[in-house]
Amino acid sequence: MNKFYLFIPLGLTLAFGGFYVMYKQQAQASIAMALADAEKEKAELAAQKAEAEKQAREDADRRTAERLAEEKTKEHEKAAKWAAQCKAIADDTASYSAQTRKNEAELKSLESRLAALRAEKEKAAQDSFALELQIEAARVAKRATELEIQRLVEMVARQAGTTLGSVTATP
Repeated sequence: MNKFYLFIPLGLTLAFGGFYVMYKQQAQASIAMALADAEKEKAELAAQKAEAEKQAREDADRRTAERLAEEKTKEHEKAAKWAAQCKAIADDTASYSAQTRKNEAELKSLESRLAALRAEKEKAAQDSFALELQIEAARVAKRATELEIQRLVEMVARQAGTTLGSVTATP
C-alpha cells in the first residue's frame, strides 16, 4: 500500500501534467490565434482607417478643388460684372458728357437769343414809350387846338353878338 501512496499521486501528477501541457498548448494556440486574429483585425482596421483617411483626403481635395473652382468662377463673374459696370459707367459718362456739351451749346444759343430778345424788348419798350410820348403830345396839341377853336368861336360869337346887337338896336 505504500506504493499506492506514491504511484497514485505520481500518476495523477503525470496525468495532470499531461492535461496541463495539452491545455497550455491549446491555450497558447488559441492565444496565438486570438493574437493573430487581433493583429488581423488591427491590420484590417488600419487598412480601413487608411482607406477612410485616403477617401476623406480625396473628398477634401475634391471639395477644395470644387471650392477653388467655384471661387474662381465667382471671381470671374465678379470681374466680368465689374467690367460691365465700368463699361456702363464709362458709356453713361460719355453720353452724359456729349449731352452736357450739346446742352451747353444750346444754352449759349438760347442765352444769345435771350439777349437779342431782351434788346429787342428794350427797343420795343423805348419805341412804345416814344410813341406814347408822341400820342400824349398829339392829345395835348389836340386839346390845345380844341380850346383855341372854342375860344375863337366864343370870340367870333361875341363880336358877332355885339355886331348883331348894334345892328338891331339902330333901326
